Amino acid sequence: MKCPEIVAAVALSLFVGSGVAQEEALSLDDMVQSAQEWVGENVDDRVLGALESVDWEPVQPLLRDLQTRFQGDYVLDLAGLRDAARDLLAELETSEETRPYAAWLRARMDYLEMADTFRLIIPPPPVKPGEPPALIPNPEPETQRAAWKKSVEARPAPAGAAAMAQRLQGVFTEHQVPPALVWLAEVESGFNPSARSPVGAVGLYQLMPKTARSLGLSLRPTDERLDPDKNARAAARYLRYLHPKFNDWRLTLAAYNAGEGRVLGLMKRQKARTFDAIARHLPAETQMYVPRVEAVLQRREGVALASLPAPGAGGSARVKP
Repeated sequence: MKCPEIVAAVALSLFVGSGVAQEEALSLDDMVQSAQEWVGENVDDRVLGALESVDWEPVQPLLRDLQTRFQGDYVLDLAGLRDAARDLLAELETSEETRPYAAWLRARMDYLEMADTFRLIIPPPPVKPGEPPALIPNPEPETQRAAWKKSVEARPAPAGAAAMAQRLQGVFTEHQVPPALVWLAEVESGFNPSARSPVGAVGLYQLMPKTARSLGLSLRPTDERLDPDKNARAAARYLRYLHPKFNDWRLTLAAYNAGEGRVLGLMKRQKARTFDAIARHLPAETQMYVPRVEAVLQRREGVALASLPAPGAGGSARVKP
């Protein structure tokens, strides 16, 4: 497997959904081509060489499998994949060039663990005579919130996160965005400023190139997304742009993760006004992303997402990524 194809495979699976808002379904070939084009434009030769040295053969089936499961709307499709994903994580940890990808993946291992939990705690529907067993249903949003709260309560914050969060709260306050939302970085990157997704998302808040540029960041000759303060500033501006479209933080976070077009489209089709009403139709990662962020805010700051005020009015609210 050639190295650009390797990166494309990663982009199509474990790394799908982290800051990449897919507004419409693409074929596998289209997605591979898109990822390969990104590699040619953004990945330097050192990284390509490091990726080429990784033994990808054992994990290729996992990569393709996860591509489908993360983009699908059935959370329990992710159950049973944790151990294989750990093998991939170990591979990515083997060199300095691939460790930013490992940081990105490590922040997402909780989704696979939680899918295993849901498979165990959600009772299967009763079997009807003469019919095959029905699928275990997706967890209800309230079930998700309770499970993520329990999971996060048992986990310490990432190393150095508290000090960094305290500093960056000033950046969010400057943009009149609730400072507690700096903790999105725990979910997005594990508070690792160098975290990098092979599909192009970089930094604490996993900003894609197009979004970053629209928010005033430069990618060349130095990628400003790697600067924690600049990355946080752009994320705050993006949240401030999104919130007025939904007037609800759960929906805003869903749009941050899955794309505003996807969320607005679902709300229109379902005639819905709340996250809970559309949750089961969102990508599996997004279904878990929103309650996971809620749990992190409650654990780290002692605040409920629903209690956070709307961003203040101002010029940065007019920025359109």
